[in-house]
Amino acid sequence: MNIAFTELLTEATLGRVDVRSLSVDVGLSSERFTALDRLDFTVEPGEFVCVLGPSGCGKSTLLGAIAGHVAPTGGEIAVDGKRVEGPHRNRGLVFQQHTLFPWKRVIDNVAFGLKMSGFGLEERHREALALLELVGLQGFEARYPAQLSGGMQQRVEIARALINRPHILLMDEPFGALDAQTRRMMQSLLLDVWARMRTTVMFVTHDIDEALFLADRILVLSRRPARIVADIVVPLARPRDDESTVAAEFIDIKRRCLALLRETK
Repeated sequence: MNIAFTELLTEATLGRVDVRSLSVDVGLSSERFTALDRLDFTVEPGEFVCVLGPSGCGKSTLLGAIAGHVAPTGGEIAVDGKRVEGPHRNRGLVFQQHTLFPWKRVIDNVAFGLKMSGFGLEERHREALALLELVGLQGFEARYPAQLSGGMQQRVEIARALINRPHILLMDEPFGALDAQTRRMMQSLLLDVWARMRTTVMFVTHDIDEALFLADRILVLSRRPARIVADIVVPLARPRDDESTVAAEFIDIKRRCLALLRETK
């Protein structure tokens, strides 16, 4: 088997997500409740979409359903025209808390997905090194997770999610546990990686500023059971920097999002 990392940087034709009348119930017996209620939306290949909503509204449940870890109660989800019926390597996941193997070196954590797919050691390490360079961690491949800062651990997590060349990167508040300075640095890094790869990204956050800084579009969810109350296009030019956050368009959309979230309480 052979893959070329350069292909990963240019492939932008895959990653369409179609969600149709999606409802999800969670919990057991008498404690069961509806988390998502008849959601309808489409994400185009290469789009960066943030999912914004109040805490506990079902944002993570939505990502779990797209990942194939949570079964719909009604409706369906399709990725690139194929119905989602379980987890698949074409959907990469990044969580708030890293899930790295503490006993494995950074390079082997990143390369783990290729190992499970049967790739040889030399090829695994070559692809892992290319991704570590992409996320700014060249020279750290022999370290262990405990030897890295929180931001560096999340860089490794992103590289590990990308090693399988996912069509969609699903990110569940990945920077929520970081301090403000590191968080902005990681947001800028993610945008740089995304600009080069154009993998479709769905990014869950409860932070309006983060959503506006990152997204092409923002899906605003209501409180549980979650419905889409707004689908907002973010017209800010790219690349974005700190100046983007004081633009008139940024402030106008922030006010709109704040009003929508107040209405959902």
